[in-house]
Amino acid sequence: MSRVEIVTTIKTAKRRAANGTQRSTPVFNRTLLSWMLCSVVMMVVFLLPSNTSAQAIRFQPQGAAATGQGNAFAAQADDASAIHFNPAGLTQVDGVQSIVGTNLMGGSIKYKNSAGLDTRGDFGGSIASPPPSHFFLSANLGALGAATLSPVTLGLGLTSPFGSNTRYPVDGPFNTAVTSATLPLIDIKPTIAYKVNDDLSLGVSADIYTFASFLGEGQAEQKRVSSGGASVELSGKGTGAGATVSLLYTPLRNNDGKPIASIGLVYRTQAVVPLSGALLVNGAKVADASTNLVLPQIYTGAIAVWPVRTDEREWKLELDMEYVGWKSNRDLDIHLSSGGVIPQPQQWKSVWVVAIGTEYKWLNSAWLPHWDVALRSGYTRTEDPVPDTTFNPGTISLPSNTLSIGAGFLCKGQGRFLGLVPCGGASVLLPKAIGLDVAFQEWFYEPRTVAGNSNPTVNGTYQAYVHLGAVSIKFMF
Repeated sequence: MSRVEIVTTIKTAKRRAANGTQRSTPVFNRTLLSWMLCSVVMMVVFLLPSNTSAQAIRFQPQGAAATGQGNAFAAQADDASAIHFNPAGLTQVDGVQSIVGTNLMGGSIKYKNSAGLDTRGDFGGSIASPPPSHFFLSANLGALGAATLSPVTLGLGLTSPFGSNTRYPVDGPFNTAVTSATLPLIDIKPTIAYKVNDDLSLGVSADIYTFASFLGEGQAEQKRVSSGGASVELSGKGTGAGATVSLLYTPLRNNDGKPIASIGLVYRTQAVVPLSGALLVNGAKVADASTNLVLPQIYTGAIAVWPVRTDEREWKLELDMEYVGWKSNRDLDIHLSSGGVIPQPQQWKSVWVVAIGTEYKWLNSAWLPHWDVALRSGYTRTEDPVPDTTFNPGTISLPSNTLSIGAGFLCKGQGRFLGLVPCGGASVLLPKAIGLDVAFQEWFYEPRTVAGNSNPTVNGTYQAYVHLGAVSIKFMF
């Protein structure tokens, strides 16, 4: 679409706006269903995506146990969040388990150009709202009464691994590029894992990327101001699909059969999410609009070792490396029903992500009977896939170093969760263990100076900081 056509379209829209337009008894199954429904309700309350990330639109924290280890979890993968990190790891999860949690994020983006003009943006508020969250549910079929299917574990996840929520003043220096951008994308992950033998497990999950009207904005939105001062908004939603396949190989175990060395390999396919919506100018619809959002394929290799693993203590070290194929994101051109095209070149590049994490556990210690306690820490290095020429402040992307710390508390046996709820599963109405995991991450972004952008108002230096707190609650049956 030429500049004349765009100006004519905006003028037309202004005129339109001016005119106004493990137990298998029936009792157990009913109780289990009640707990599942409770978990789903909590998920609906929490799972309102509002993400930001060092790596463009990717958001890695998907469970507080992994978050506390710098997201280095693909070789450990020993709770229901394996649905996200390594589906094959679900074969390590006994019985039925559900996890629900959320992330509280704060931070800001600072910009200053060579002329001294500056502005500040944020991620939907001082605390990102609504918060990106996660829900996982897994069930070993043997625990549900199908003994012949005990090598099989099923799972369902609901996460927000890709998304964005940024906003800037409408009178800011680059308002012709963007004033706000949101992408409340969710991933529905039905999963199956199969234990081939004691050393090898395989897993596969579907990735159904979509939007929901009750989650965030319910659609992708990008707003800006035209050169003539009109408010321009592009919006769209749709559904796309991909898949995740993985394996978990455990060549070494201790005398109790617990892993002391594990290797995880995970492949996530590319997915294309077709977005259909509208172009609005000053609130009036000008044309239908559509585009394709391309999500990258991701290769993950991970290794974990336990230098200490006894009945009393466990110490794990893990290294994860990922290759993220962002080069498939070549453009986000907007096709209008009027026949015009709004070009939005991307030309991103593929990048590496490296994560190192550790976890130290005290098991049923004398100083806290009936509880397992874990301390965690980690480091993540994330590269920037977005070139200067196509950089958009609505998708903030800067190289970053992330430091993580975390803790986990698992109540079982004769313990009481929060001093109130029995954790030993003495009644069919109660889980046999309840866990609480918490984590904190500080994302240290490297300053970035953008030059030669297709929109000169975007050129300048960007600085950002993000702090994130994560919490997950775990129920084990």
